[in-house]
Amino acid sequence: MYDIVIIGAGVIGCAVARELSKYNANVLVLDKNEDVCAGTSKANSAIIHSGYDAKNGTLKAQFNVRGNAMMDDLCRDLDVPFKRIGSLTICTDESQIADLEKLKERGEQNGVPGLKILNREELLEIEPHIADGVVAALYAPTAGIICPFKLTIALAENACENGVRFHLMTEVTKIEKADEGWKVTTNHGEYLTKTIVNAAGVYADEMNNMVSENKLKIIPRRGDYILLDRTAQGYVRHTVFQLPTELGKGVLVTPTVHGNTIIGPTAFDIDDKESTATTASAIAQVTEKSAISIKGLPTRQVITSFAGLRAREAGKDFILGEAEDAEGFFNCAGIQSPGLSSAPAIGAYIADLIKEKLTLSEKEDFVATRKDILDPSKLSLEERNELIKKEPAYGTIVCRCESVTEGEIIDAIRRPLGARSLDGVKRRVRAGMGRCQGGFCSPKVMDILVREWGLSMQDITKSGGDSHIVIGRTKDGDE
Repeated sequence: MYDIVIIGAGVIGCAVARELSKYNANVLVLDKNEDVCAGTSKANSAIIHSGYDAKNGTLKAQFNVRGNAMMDDLCRDLDVPFKRIGSLTICTDESQIADLEKLKERGEQNGVPGLKILNREELLEIEPHIADGVVAALYAPTAGIICPFKLTIALAENACENGVRFHLMTEVTKIEKADEGWKVTTNHGEYLTKTIVNAAGVYADEMNNMVSENKLKIIPRRGDYILLDRTAQGYVRHTVFQLPTELGKGVLVTPTVHGNTIIGPTAFDIDDKESTATTASAIAQVTEKSAISIKGLPTRQVITSFAGLRAREAGKDFILGEAEDAEGFFNCAGIQSPGLSSAPAIGAYIADLIKEKLTLSEKEDFVATRKDILDPSKLSLEERNELIKKEPAYGTIVCRCESVTEGEIIDAIRRPLGARSLDGVKRRVRAGMGRCQGGFCSPKVMDILVREWGLSMQDITKSGGDSHIVIGRTKDGDE
């Protein structure tokens, strides 16, 4: 029997797992996908919000501000790229400055430091391409940008190193009470556990509704984005938001930690929890609305578009903690924005609840740090030459757009919870994320996956499941 089963290996589930790995407990993470960070966590704005937007007294406000404050130490310990570049929330009419003042007051009550209203002249000094119609903005210096893939994978790897088990491609189909806790039925068998953490993203309502009379309703909200090539780097220096509405913070424009520029999202409430296809009309909407904030955006340098789903719950706030009528079942539901920003604080909070519930003791040998995959481009020429002498694979460039070497890809595959698909490699080392979007490097990445895992080319997938790339040979006979 497990002490804790966590359903969902997104950023919330992995944050909880990493916190629980500090204690002497038997912890298991289940996810229906072939990799961690394969759901909502892989497709978002990659923003660490300051915390001014959430209404005072809500869980969103509390955990956003707390999670933001935890991010520097966490990213240092786990070797995750994170930059505090600050955010600007713009208005385009003098009458809206009062709305900015209200946001500033709300943020100050939430505990957000350094908030300031900037006039147009002050804005132009720090953001020269601000749109002509912008008259003022709320500046939040503690806002930042992060790599959501790197954060989620780092949390998972560190949890794994500290004894947490991960069973991927394992879909939960039923949850029911057992004599000493819960029985979790999956497509790969049954698991007995004392407690459950429900971090199932857009499926969190279905998990909750199996065990509780307090029914939840998750409404997937699709957000479409476009990503610009690195040649646009520097055009925007801060995260630029528009005034928030009921549908969110509008279309934003922001740099990424990797030097690209991301624009989006849209906000469409849909029924299908797997529908992440973009549409021409949605992408056109992103481009059109971005011009409200930034003028002359080089949108002809788009290298890809994508969409993600936000887990919007009808109550519009996070749902955290033990279900009232299901002892030992802990919800992390309705985690939409600012979920990424709140993840470290949510992980610590849920782990504390379970620690008290199960009377867990702390480990004496917990390993708090983790090193990311070595990036040879950050080494001096002498260091890189020495590395290549020892490990020749670091001298072979596989992905030209992102200058990713074979050595990095091998490391991504051999690490704890190593990559098994093209997307798994892409999220870890960015092979395929450049201008050609994998058009040239994918065959070589597939060759490496085949060699490292002892598979056939037909076994390799884009993202697990039925996403096979090669379905057969064009010619039969001897090679």
